[in-house]
Amino acid sequence: MVAIVGSLAAILVSVYLLAIITEEFFIISLDEISTKLKLPSDVAGASLMAMGSSAPELFIALIAVFIGGSHADVGIGTIVGSAVFNILVITGMSAVVAGTLVMNPTAIGRDIIFYLGSVAILLFVFFDGQIMLWETGIMLAAYAGYLALLWIWSRTNQEDAATETVGGGHATKEGKEKPGKKQNYFTQLSRITTKLFSIVMPNPKKNYIWVMIASILFIIALSYVLVESAIVLSTALNLPPLIVSLTLLAAGTSAPDLIASIDVAEDGRGTMAISNAVGSNIFDVLIGLGVPWLIGIGISQHFIEVGTDGLLESIFLLSVTVIILFAFLYTGRKLTRIEGLGLLAVYVAYVVYVIVTTGGGAPPA
Repeated sequence: MVAIVGSLAAILVSVYLLAIITEEFFIISLDEISTKLKLPSDVAGASLMAMGSSAPELFIALIAVFIGGSHADVGIGTIVGSAVFNILVITGMSAVVAGTLVMNPTAIGRDIIFYLGSVAILLFVFFDGQIMLWETGIMLAAYAGYLALLWIWSRTNQEDAATETVGGGHATKEGKEKPGKKQNYFTQLSRITTKLFSIVMPNPKKNYIWVMIASILFIIALSYVLVESAIVLSTALNLPPLIVSLTLLAAGTSAPDLIASIDVAEDGRGTMAISNAVGSNIFDVLIGLGVPWLIGIGISQHFIEVGTDGLLESIFLLSVTVIILFAFLYTGRKLTRIEGLGLLAVYVAYVVYVIVTTGGGAPPA
């Protein structure tokens, strides 16, 4: 019982701190960097925001490569679970909170098509159960090509860059608060926590480079606590680590993405909110798996063996979720609150499916 309560407490505290760091420091520093680079909101969401807020998944995958054992299941499970969470929960919650997300279907179509391509690459390199050095090279090259596409996109959409940069519409916390609103204990705790982090990361608008780097370092450290807590929790509950990683840990590590997307969705930047979710998935698949595999191959052996049980099922889940989102986005070029609730309902069904199937010894990844 002590192990269960302690590990759950560690997970909840880590997720809470991730939310504070993301909302109070990471997003603000990202706004400033994106403004300096004059990036359109969809490009910034699919690149800078996605890479920074996906740091937990990347670090957990690195842990899986170097430690192995139960951590291996946690690594791949977190990547798969986060991918499903990003598409269904982040976009769904963004629509529910904002009411309706109006977006640029061309930009969203760009990211969705590239994401489906990244899933196809994953199927190709994963299918024979052996990850070779040249296969990781394909994954990294594909992500480099995606970044190049985003750069070209930003250069050929100068009007968007001038009017829809990330920093152009971000509402500060002071702007969102209502005068005279009574602050509860949770809000006061958040303010105290923010002030403590401010000692290390002062004024994110002026020190945006340092604040962004420090935020990512904090995210990495907290992700280590998350993965170790997940191992303890799964052992205490006598559950496969894959269940915890596909559900609880995947949701926890995606907290930065969720906070970031809801934040920009409330500012009316629906395209950026969706691009962040899909861009994070592209990063998770190509970099979150590609880089750890590359390092593992370079240090210890000529190739890495991976399990292929349930591979096609995993690819099917990853593909179907984004196809559902794609269908919703093309109904009037917007995502309504009702459709957002529909995405959340699909995620609930997914979690039930994972618990039932994985608990029975047939992991979907």
